[in-house]
Amino acid sequence: VTLRGNPDDAAFMKAVEDVIGVALPTRALSFAEGKTYTACWMGPDEWLLLTPEDGQTALVAALNGALESFHKSVVDVTDYYVMMRLGGQNAREILTNSCPLDVHPRKFTAGMCTNTKYARASIFLMQLDDTPSYDVMVRWSMADYLWNYFFDGAKEFA
Repeated sequence: VTLRGNPDDAAFMKAVEDVIGVALPTRALSFAEGKTYTACWMGPDEWLLLTPEDGQTALVAALNGALESFHKSVVDVTDYYVMMRLGGQNAREILTNSCPLDVHPRKFTAGMCTNTKYARASIFLMQLDDTPSYDVMVRWSMADYLWNYFFDGAKEFA
């Protein structure tokens, strides 16, 4: 679910936190994990809220209800994305093969997220831990392409 609103409005921020159970991140390139939802910073006034499978409809309704008096945008983008997990000791190397983002641990660490490219696909990348493990979101129309690219990239590591 994408959410847009005013991060300088304490009442807006509190209302969202009451619904999702975690404070919206206000630091660029960061995400915050709650018990049920994960909130990802997408821009100064935009967040991507990750839900459990099939949880988007209830979240959209709850946010629209809680934010009724605020200027906001709440959009279900579930049909737009596919999520893949890339992990293990060679995950970083697989990413560096075709990603312009510097994912070296000095630059991109656990708890960070951003939009970037991988090969010719636009992706949203989240580093989950220091293993490293990544969640990679891509438009569903590019999912097979990306999966095959990852698979081919992993072959060199057996």
